[in-house]
Amino acid sequence: MQAFLLIPESEWKEVLERLVRLEEAEQQRTKEKEALPADEILNVRQAAALLKVTPGGLRRARRAGRVKGVRINEKEWGFYTSELHRYLNRYNRM
Repeated sequence: MQAFLLIPESEWKEVLERLVRLEEAEQQRTKEKEALPADEILNVRQAAALLKVTPGGLRRARRAGRVKGVRINEKEWGFYTSELHRYLNRYNRM
C-alpha cells in the first residue's frame, strides 16, 4: 500500500528552495575542505622541534591532556600538525 501526501504548491517551492540552498552549502563546505592542506603526522622529535620544546616536555603535555597524540606503533606517538598549531595558538607560544 502506498501513501500519498498532498502539499500546497507554495510549501513545495519553499522545500525545493531549501534543498537547493543545502546543496550549495554542502558544495561550498566541500570546496573549503579540499582547500585545506593535508594534515601531516609528525613524530615526537619533529613535533617538539616545531613547538620549540624538548621531546620530554611534549610527552608530559600529551600525558597531561594539553596535546592530543596518536599511536604510531606500540612505543611511538605521533602528532597531527593541525593539533600542534592549535596548541601553539591556545598557549600563546608563537
